[in-house]
Amino acid sequence: MFTVKQLSKLAGITPRTLHYYDEIGLLKPSQIGDNGYRYYGEESLLRLQQILLYRELDMPLESIKGIMGRHDFDVLRALESHKEELRKRIKRMERLITTVDMTILNLKGKNQMSTQQLFEPFSDEQQAAYEKEAMQMYDPEVVKASNKKWKSFTAAEKQKILDEGNAIYADILAAIPKGPASSEAQAGVERWRQHMAYFWTPNDEALLGLANLYNDDPRFKANFDKIDPRLAEFMREAVKIYVEAIKK
Repeated sequence: MFTVKQLSKLAGITPRTLHYYDEIGLLKPSQIGDNGYRYYGEESLLRLQQILLYRELDMPLESIKGIMGRHDFDVLRALESHKEELRKRIKRMERLITTVDMTILNLKGKNQMSTQQLFEPFSDEQQAAYEKEAMQMYDPEVVKASNKKWKSFTAAEKQKILDEGNAIYADILAAIPKGPASSEAQAGVERWRQHMAYFWTPNDEALLGLANLYNDDPRFKANFDKIDPRLAEFMREAVKIYVEAIKK
C-alpha cells in the first residue's frame, strides 16, 4: 500500500492532485486507515496510470471519468489505444524536428525549402487534428460531423486541401509587411474561412476563437512561431478586423 505522499512522489504529481481525484470520484483510495490516511493498492496504481495517460493526451478529467466509469472499460484495450496515439505523436514530433532542421539550414543558406516544406507542420493529419480540437470548444456534434466529412474525402482530395491550406498560410505570411487591415491580409482571411468549410462552417465567433487558439495554446503558438514569430498574432489581428467588418 502507498500513502498519498508516496504515490504522489512515485507518479510525479502533487498530493493535492490525488486529493482532487478522490473528491471528484475519479480515483478513490483502496482504503482509509484509522488515522484518516488514504492508502492506494495495486489496482489504484493501475487506474492512476490510465488517468495520467489520458491526461497526457489532453483529455478533460470529466471525459476520463466517463470513459473509465463504463462497465465495458478494458484496461488492455485502453493501453493499446494509448500506445497508438503516442506513436502518432512521436511521428508528428519527428516531422516537426525535420522541418525545424530544414528551416535552420535554409536560414543558414545551406538548403532551399519549398513553400510546402515550410508549412509541413500544418499538413494533413496535423491540420485536421488542430481544427477538431478548436471545434471541441463549441459543440461536440460539430466535431463528429467534421470527422465524418473529412473521412469522406479521397486521398487526392485531401492532398488538394493540404496544398490549398499551405498556399493560404503562405499568402497570409507574405501580407505581414502590409498590415492586418490590408486587402491582401483580408483576402487571406476570407480564403482561410472558406478553407475551414472542408472541416466545418465556422460562425464569426468560432473563427475568432480559432485565431485566438493559435495564439493562446502553447502547442499551436510554437508551430506558428517556427514559421514566423509574427504569424499567429498577425492572423488574430487580421481575423478581428475581418469579423468587425462583417458586423458593420
